[in-house]
Amino acid sequence: MLKKQNKKEQKKEKEQKSSPNLHAEDAATSTILVTGGAGFIGSHVCEKLLEEGHTVVSIDNYNDYYNPEWKRENITEIQNRIEKNDGKGGSKKFFAYEGDILHEDQLRKIAKTHRIHVIVHLAARAGVRQSIENPLLYTKVNINGTVQILNFARRAGIKNIIMGSSSSVYGVQTKTPYKETDVVEEQISPYAVTKRVGELLASTYHQLHHLNMVCLRFFTVYGPRGRPDMAPYKFTKAVLEEKEIEMYGGGETKRDYTYVGDIAKGVFKAVQFLETQNLKNQEVQNQGIFEIINLGQGRPIGLKSFIQVVETEVGKKARLKQVPPKPGDVPLTFADIRKAKKLLGYEPHVEVQEGMKSFVAWYQNERGERGKEQEE
Repeated sequence: MLKKQNKKEQKKEKEQKSSPNLHAEDAATSTILVTGGAGFIGSHVCEKLLEEGHTVVSIDNYNDYYNPEWKRENITEIQNRIEKNDGKGGSKKFFAYEGDILHEDQLRKIAKTHRIHVIVHLAARAGVRQSIENPLLYTKVNINGTVQILNFARRAGIKNIIMGSSSSVYGVQTKTPYKETDVVEEQISPYAVTKRVGELLASTYHQLHHLNMVCLRFFTVYGPRGRPDMAPYKFTKAVLEEKEIEMYGGGETKRDYTYVGDIAKGVFKAVQFLETQNLKNQEVQNQGIFEIINLGQGRPIGLKSFIQVVETEVGKKARLKQVPPKPGDVPLTFADIRKAKKLLGYEPHVEVQEGMKSFVAWYQNERGERGKEQEE
């Protein structure tokens, strides 16, 4: 069942029931539906879109992949920031719903209340290793959920869709950096497969229904609100608590760590790209757009070097334990971001040292002793 998160929205819904043709926003306002809007990346994307003047509608099911209360806190933080910056009137620009993308009736209810212009589809089950343990769940949410979003968009007449994909679709590549034109037929985890299938579904719906689709391949995103299963969180927690860090594969793996603020800017740039192309290009209006674009830093860092960054920011030495590589892990991620720069004007600005300084400060403030209690 679709639920709203505050009383103001409940009051607004009653008003709209008495005026069925009234939408929550003026027709001229650009309104964006963000699926997974309470999550790590989704909450930052919501903030960026609001900052740029958009009206944002979030839907999230607050699943138990990690503590759902932390996701609710993300939404509360956004609401508090809006009220602080824009006063009570700012609440008319952000609407947070608790609901499930697998239930199209809940999506239709949102569309009756809000005139959606763009969908940013970020809702998904994340995590390579967990997908190996529970592939059926990942298939259900990541593939069936994407089909639901695409069907909903088509039926609701929503032409512009940004989809969150993943660098994991590249699998193990011998040629670097990874380009969008590389062959990607050998994923090594169910999670990666679901993300690749999502891209193929997007391409199919573009061809069949002329939807405008941009699939963004995110590379190793980190930053404040990061998930507890991710390396930056786990390493920071371990060093602070003076516990061992399991260092897989001798510390030789490399990741293209990309700060979440840069990713959020990239998503906003993709929204701008779709809106601009639709306005100026009649062929695009008739046939639609389909693009796959990497969003990364473009400069991988080795595991040993990354741990050293964590040590510097925490102010303690790490205790390391050598362990064999785990199934589903790739030795390297490395984004070629030239296409993102050319089409979107994307330019990552936050280096790993600066980004981890922000993350560690956030962790100590939000996840220290209080976070430890919530994890137990």
